[in-house]
Amino acid sequence: MSLSLQSPLSSALSSRSSSLQKGGGGGGGRLRLLSGSLSSNAIVLKLRNPSFPQIRASSLDAGASTELDAVSSFSEIVPDTVVFDDFQKFPPTAATVSSSLLLGICSLPDTIFRSAVDTALADSGCSALENDVLRLSCFANKALVNVGGDLSKLVPGRVSTEVDARLAYDTHGIIRKVHDLLKLYNEIDVPPERLLFKIPSTWQGIEASRLLESEGIQTHLTFVYSFAQAAAAAQAGASVIQIFVGRLRDWSRNHSDDPEIEAALKRGEDPGLALVTKAYNYIHKYGYKSKLMAAAVRNKQDLFSLLGVDYIIAPLKVLQSLKDSITTPDEKYSFVRRLSSHSAVAYSFSEEELIKWDQLSLASAMGPASVELLAAGLDGYVDQAKRVEELFAKIWPPPNV
Repeated sequence: MSLSLQSPLSSALSSRSSSLQKGGGGGGGRLRLLSGSLSSNAIVLKLRNPSFPQIRASSLDAGASTELDAVSSFSEIVPDTVVFDDFQKFPPTAATVSSSLLLGICSLPDTIFRSAVDTALADSGCSALENDVLRLSCFANKALVNVGGDLSKLVPGRVSTEVDARLAYDTHGIIRKVHDLLKLYNEIDVPPERLLFKIPSTWQGIEASRLLESEGIQTHLTFVYSFAQAAAAAQAGASVIQIFVGRLRDWSRNHSDDPEIEAALKRGEDPGLALVTKAYNYIHKYGYKSKLMAAAVRNKQDLFSLLGVDYIIAPLKVLQSLKDSITTPDEKYSFVRRLSSHSAVAYSFSEEELIKWDQLSLASAMGPASVELLAAGLDGYVDQAKRVEELFAKIWPPPNV
């Protein structure tokens, strides 16, 4: 099933901000409805009832056209958003539930999701487990799913659930975890077609994605920083492949000796944009089903350079700038589809890039950038998962239980 992010929402959220301690490695926590990167602000969420406008021409005044309207005709523009008081300008279309989200919820007891966490901590099945590690893991699974279930009622697209990063190098452990989470979602009547499972793009994660997709379970591979990872993920049949454009650019400014990045720089290309372009063309030239998501987009020019990619996660400041810019027939920006079936057909790949990827070839092809950025992301996710369990150990059992 393709990722649908365009249906109108029937309910809305309001919020106020607070701050969370920033986590290590891959970043701290922020209540985020579709996570591209992580930062340190948490947001209080409450319900109210106005309808959401769409980020489409229909929401614009008759005869008006903005840059946001123009770029939305090429790619699905997904707000990289927290929910705050004026969020109706950029309604969330999909959701990610993660350890960082749980930390934010627990720090703000009046959020609408706090009851979902308290219900998880009151689960009798988890409480009966004598092993402390298993009990806390059970609570964390329940909390992720309860919050994910609430989010599935608030967004029209799919909910992506983070799989414990401590399993990143354990294929069967990832599969067992996903099956456990899927069973819990089934118990609260969230259908599998509304779900994605967010898995790190280690070889073991990619292999888990292949096996899960063969069962009809949709996967979302993250921490992709090299063509080898993207190609292996596409061959595995991952539903969504997420590439972080800005993080590769940041790495290239402070490091060298990564062959893939050096080749892009010699061609005068930004390494993050070049990777998205290459991965898109590979997926579409060879008929893979995967959808490509560009994240960590830093400015409008990044977005213009990616037009045609399946999904672009854009920061609010970029969306606001696009929305405020009215286009005219003599507009200086030329809105051109950069990525298309035509660009894919014309793109040339070397014989080395067209191999059937396996663990050895992937390890050999991943340069310093992808190795270091993948490790940093995993460290951050592991740290957050541990912090959730430590917090649950302190607050369990919850009051009045």
